[in-house]
Amino acid sequence: MQVDTLILGAGAAGLMAAAHAGGRVLVVDHAKAPGEKIRISGGGRCNFTNLHASPANFISRNPHFCKSALKRYTQWDFLDLVARHGIAWHEKTLGQLFCDGSAKEIVAMLLAEMKAAGADLWLSTAVLSVARDDAGFAVTLEREGRQVVMRAAHLIVATGGKSIPKMGATGLAYDIARQFGHALTDIRPALVPLTFQPDRFAPLAGVALPVTAACHATSFAEAMLFTHRGLSGPAILQISSYWVEGESIRVNLMPGTDPYALLRAQRQESGRRQMQTVLAQMLPGRLADHLATDWALTGNLADQNDVKLRALADRLTGWELTPTGSEGYRTAEVTLGGVDTDGLSSQSMMSKTVPGLYFIGEAVDVTGWLGGYNFQWAWSSGVAAGRDIAAKG
Repeated sequence: MQVDTLILGAGAAGLMAAAHAGGRVLVVDHAKAPGEKIRISGGGRCNFTNLHASPANFISRNPHFCKSALKRYTQWDFLDLVARHGIAWHEKTLGQLFCDGSAKEIVAMLLAEMKAAGADLWLSTAVLSVARDDAGFAVTLEREGRQVVMRAAHLIVATGGKSIPKMGATGLAYDIARQFGHALTDIRPALVPLTFQPDRFAPLAGVALPVTAACHATSFAEAMLFTHRGLSGPAILQISSYWVEGESIRVNLMPGTDPYALLRAQRQESGRRQMQTVLAQMLPGRLADHLATDWALTGNLADQNDVKLRALADRLTGWELTPTGSEGYRTAEVTLGGVDTDGLSSQSMMSKTVPGLYFIGEAVDVTGWLGGYNFQWAWSSGVAAGRDIAAKG
């Protein structure tokens, strides 16, 4: 069987590319339904883009690679598409845009766009092998118990990374990249909760507070959540993309506050208060109790000289923690790293060495922050590949 373009992966990037590639397009996926990661995202409402999306919100060994695609298909372009389909949306926080209704509306929109472009979709279809000759690509598929060899002039790999394997994530994109001589950057789970030694924070599970989490020169001011296994919440998920195993992170438990000045003022006014009581006025009660014990804060506030108060303030604003690991791909929202961008055209996402071979979306070494940025990369990179193929006629 023959098509002009074969797209592996019916996720955000693959469906978007299918709507723009033109000609005879077939999208295949081993899942039973398309856009499953879209469907579960944002608590079922899909954080489909971010008002502030820009190249600065993405991590890559080549930070310039994403600029072209993001500039040529922006968050405003996607919002126009959402509006044309009558999907109501709202801004939650920090520019994050969600459907008022259901994430299924985004999936339905993409399927409608794909259908309007004349593209076909095969689900429950496994990729057995990929080969290439002078005529193009020959991909052996298994569908309904039969093997089918599909030939195509263009092959778009949009199978994502390894994150959330229960949704069917595999390393297929990486296998295909290696097969055709493409290098991979280091890959690891990102936007993922961090773990600590057993039971260290178990008594604090459920406690949340606004913090600034930092690693190296990067920091994020958002909420942090204590869990039975460690730390989560937006601030931790964000910083996990910058953290490397063995390193420490720093947490400011009182962002926007000068705890040293506050402690000195309270010592003047209420010096007889116990340190644990003082801490409980500044932080959630269970956290204050935990830190008072962990940091051996004894006596009353009047017993603390300026040196001790400064040391306590420094700990409150720069609590240094060394995670033992992360929750891994099981709960990671994305995979950091991927197909090395040195081997791809930033204009089209096509391989520089294998004509007709494209890599888009999460499979590529471009990883966005939490908050709709990774979906925007899926839309932008998918459009870049699709339009390049359409331009070739």
